[in-house]
Parts: sequence; structure tokens; C-alpha cells
Amino acid sequence: MKRVIEPCTYLMASGFRGTIYTGVTSDLMARIAQHRDGTFDGFTKRYTAHLLVHFEMFGTMDQAITREKQIKNWRRQWKINLIEEANPRWRDLACELGFAPLSGRSAGDGS
Repeated sequence: MKRVIEPCTYLMASGFRGTIYTGVTSDLMARIAQHRDGTFDGFTKRYTAHLLVHFEMFGTMDQAITREKQIKNWRRQWKINLIEEANPRWRDLACELGFAPLSGRSAGDGS
């Protein structure tokens, strides 16, 4: 599995155009695993937002945090537009980073 250890802002979703969560981390791989495993309570566990649908890498944590705050203040449609610019089918980008597909979960087919 490819390690991605640098500051980033990311969006998780419950499914195609489903519930969206915006977060920030310095270790995307570890954070994806935490969200998928439900190792801590919170928004993504409650709404099963386990699909990585967008992420942006930054040089510093301050830059990533600034971007996270910006996105969190956006309207929902702006977040959807951001995701669909590069990921129109809302595929789980975690699979491209080496994670196994989530069983019974699909973003790209509208379910």
C-alpha cells in the first residue's frame, strides 16, 4: 500500500452525492483506515461516510487547515462541484491508494 504522508484536505462521502465530510490530516492513509474501521466515534461513523472522493495535498499543515476551513464554509453544491471536477462518478479514491473496495458499497453507480 502506497503511503501518503503529507498535509492534506480530504472529502469522504456516504455514496454518490450522499453525505459529505471534510477533514484534514498529515497521514491520509492512516486517516482513511480510521474512518473505514470506525475506530473513533464521529460524523463519518454516524453517517457511514467511508468513501474517499477527493483530496488535495499541501506543503504545510497550515495550508491544509486553511483549505479545510474554506471548504467547510462552502455550500453543499460547491463541494459537489469540486468532487465532480475530477471524480464525476464519485469512485472511492482509496482503492487507487491500495485499499480494498468496501464490500456492498458503491459510489459510481448512484447507489
